Amino acid sequence: MRLSTSFFPLIVTGILLFSYSAPKEPVILNSRNEDVSTLIRIRHHADSLKRFAAREHYNPSIAFLADMSMPSGNKRFFVYNMMKDSIELMGLVTNGNTLDNKPVFSNTPGSNCTSLGKYKVGYAYQGTYGLAYKLYGLDESNSKAFERFVVLHSHRCVPDEEPQPADICTSWGCPTVSPAFLMKLKTYIEGSKQPILLYIYD
Repeated sequence: MRLSTSFFPLIVTGILLFSYSAPKEPVILNSRNEDVSTLIRIRHHADSLKRFAAREHYNPSIAFLADMSMPSGNKRFFVYNMMKDSIELMGLVTNGNTLDNKPVFSNTPGSNCTSLGKYKVGYAYQGTYGLAYKLYGLDESNSKAFERFVVLHSHRCVPDEEPQPADICTSWGCPTVSPAFLMKLKTYIEGSKQPILLYIYD
């Protein structure tokens, strides 16, 4: 999918990894309200994914979460260990079309927007930008993801580090990460005996 680069001011917030030695206690980089609320949202959505994964036979340990309420220049794609209640990895991820510098969400074909909801991470294939993973929307809000060719892939316009203080490129609705980060996600996806869930939320 075509991507276009745009830059807007933002406030970069930080999140530390949850500690494995004390997985129930999130470690917060500082006391700013935005950091606390981000961690609360992660835990809340991870808890609901844990129940869904157990009921529907998805990977019960690892899930991917993407918080679209955060600026795109922040690391807002999380690899979450649901058994240890810990973040294992964080990376940058694109959103689709925007309005007033904020993502617009839609499930409509041709909208080029991000669709919110739970996704099944499907099979790998070689797409326009190399390795990609098919995504299957599991909610009414993203039920047309496969039809819209919304996939998990990488693009060189997505950096590995936060571009302070700027947003990253936008996509046509695909959650797009950096090439190096996709290789890390590949290890989880292809090493899992059960499908992994991706939850994109706002």
